[in-house]
Amino acid sequence: MNFIKKFGFWIERQPSKLTNGGIGVIVTHGSVPINTLVGLYPGTVYKIGEPIFLQSIANSFVFRCADGTLIDGNDMGISKIIFRSCTFRDRIGPHLTSDMTWLTSYPVNPLNTGQYVNNHTQENPANVMYQEINLPLKEFPYKLRKFIPNIPPTSRLSFNKKYFS
Repeated sequence: MNFIKKFGFWIERQPSKLTNGGIGVIVTHGSVPINTLVGLYPGTVYKIGEPIFLQSIANSFVFRCADGTLIDGNDMGISKIIFRSCTFRDRIGPHLTSDMTWLTSYPVNPLNTGQYVNNHTQENPANVMYQEINLPLKEFPYKLRKFIPNIPPTSRLSFNKKYFS
């Protein structure tokens, strides 16, 4: 599937146009229709009580959800090592259960760059809206999980279940 042909736009991480904005997400091709999903916050998903202290030190990419869940979206250092390790831990044979390409400069899914979307400033109002969603992973097809940029730090797979039929 050609992403631009299907959705009408392409986004990439680039230096922000905001002063001192660091890296941001820029629409590089096409335009984004109103009410369109433009980003997913990738990373290791920590439920309340799961250890994240070491990964959180000097890490501006730890995002706290309304329910207390934390998502570590840092694509460097120990955070990157933990995400890769958990992804390989949970794979089922040759099938990965999460997308690791967001850890690189060129993610396969351009939406897996949500941790780089900059907040508004006084001079620049927000042009995106934040929305939390919970994917029902127990019902989510395992063959499609390779496109989801999130993974838990502890295995939540049930090995009594038949994943592929």
